[in-house]
Amino acid sequence: MLLDAARETAAQAVGCRPDELVFTPSGADALHTGIAGALAGRRRVGRRLVVSAVEHSAVLHAAAAHREAGGAVTEVPVDRTGRVTAAAYETALSDDTALACLQSANHEVGTVQPVADVAGVCAGVGVPLLVDAAQSLAWGPVEGGWSLLAGSAHKWGGPPGVGLLAVRKGVRFAAPPPVGEREQGRSPGFENIPAIVAAAASLRAVRTEADAAAARLRSLVDRVRERVPELVPDVEVVGDPVRRLPHVVTFSCLYVDGEALLHALDRAGFSVSSGSSCTSSTLTPSHVLRAMGVLSEGNIRLSLPPTPDESVEADVERFLTVLPEAVREVREQLNAPTASPREARSVPDSSGLTVDALGTLCPLPVIELAKVIDDVPVGGVITVLADDEAARVDIPAWCEMRGQEFLGADGTEFRIRRVT
Repeated sequence: MLLDAARETAAQAVGCRPDELVFTPSGADALHTGIAGALAGRRRVGRRLVVSAVEHSAVLHAAAAHREAGGAVTEVPVDRTGRVTAAAYETALSDDTALACLQSANHEVGTVQPVADVAGVCAGVGVPLLVDAAQSLAWGPVEGGWSLLAGSAHKWGGPPGVGLLAVRKGVRFAAPPPVGEREQGRSPGFENIPAIVAAAASLRAVRTEADAAAARLRSLVDRVRERVPELVPDVEVVGDPVRRLPHVVTFSCLYVDGEALLHALDRAGFSVSSGSSCTSSTLTPSHVLRAMGVLSEGNIRLSLPPTPDESVEADVERFLTVLPEAVREVREQLNAPTASPREARSVPDSSGLTVDALGTLCPLPVIELAKVIDDVPVGGVITVLADDEAARVDIPAWCEMRGQEFLGADGTEFRIRRVT
């Protein structure tokens, strides 16, 4: 009875029938099961999977496994705000497409995707659309004619270890083996009833206050988006400025190591996240920021709590007070450039120099580039030698921010023409 009641509550919040929804051990498990089941159910149609370039790693891991098993994967690009277009999905769909996936909102930059438009395109050619709604379910149901939907309880403040998967009636679906007796065979093992009940109750609770919380948090996020570039030089606020989650704001600071900035803010009492181009675990750029073509070094992500408390606003104000000094300290440690560019001089295009940044990690290659850009007159070309993977993201992003021309890369050689 408790399980049935929880299922009805969750289904109402999702916008589906109770018998279309099952509970899983996690959101990642829901995504993996949903993708594998839909691909298996439509294997006679073809083996192509279409995903956006900024999907959660759980989706990309499933796509990689599908490719390794002989399937085909098409990746849909995003614009500089991290948003796809329905036209891009329409181009990616083909006769052998078994499934398309699209997140409802991005987990790193908060950009909300045009799910309804993409779902319409997919429905027009008979391709089911799986929506990863983990980031947005707390704020409302996903609009549009989606076919499958996955969510994760801890994302809306519920207990960890509970996910949900909704599969619309009529969608061909073959649950991956081993198939159990519970949850329609789509999630083997005994259900964690207390956690499921708590997950459904918490989803209902946050939905009750969602509109008021969204208005309050959106105002604070707008303040951060406006003030950070005013307080800190050489900052890029990323993500869609309008079509975004109400509680997430992300920005990247030039000439700053993301991990060092995290530690500096932690010492000041702020627990923030980073999609930094360099992390202690992978030393690779964030795939989301890379796909967007924005600066990945010195990346900071704030996720504001929906607490109806004046302390949140006070924390935001204190963060804005602490951030400039934290960035200054990190830049000083890295001996980053601070002076304004000198007056430009016109010279032939052949003038240039080479910067050897081989063996260094971000943000050092960009720092070394910034230090010497004034030594090359307008029209001159700088060649930066860098073997850090992040350079392929950050050097073009630096050029975009600084109004310089990125001429391209050949292996470890990056060529930049001074324009201003």
